Amino acid sequence: MDHLWTPWRYAYVTGATQKPGCIFCDAPKETDRQALIVHRAEHCYIILNAYPYTNGHVMVVPYTHLGELQKLPAAAATEMMALTQKLETVLRQLYVPDGINLGMNIGKAAGAGVAGHIHMHILPRWVADANFVSVIGETRVLPESLDLTWERIRKAFAIGNL
Repeated sequence: MDHLWTPWRYAYVTGATQKPGCIFCDAPKETDRQALIVHRAEHCYIILNAYPYTNGHVMVVPYTHLGELQKLPAAAATEMMALTQKLETVLRQLYVPDGINLGMNIGKAAGAGVAGHIHMHILPRWVADANFVSVIGETRVLPESLDLTWERIRKAFAIGNL
């Protein structure tokens, strides 16, 4: 049997890196590169998923700590959707995917990793990207580093490809 070692995931899987507080409230207090923030807008920011399903997996997060979409003020909800649309454009240009997944898991029972702070996931997908390593080995193979993903998506926002 072959083994694919992913020791960097141990802290995530065991919860060893969990700090008190909310990661989405704390992220904007760090530098963009440290926090993997790609873009800051008025009501929301865009951040890379630190444990992505695919390269280009980003999230749009409101600055306000809310656990329900229905409580999000209209201006923030409008901005969240506008940023999601822009991200679809950027991801299609940069990664040329066969499709795009987007969605929210609201509440722990719905699968939210951060149940108290809503956020929209946007990620490129390709036909047959759920291969045997992901399905059987429960391991994702990502050919691009988070640093490179951050640089590419951030640059696409900065140069006005939108």
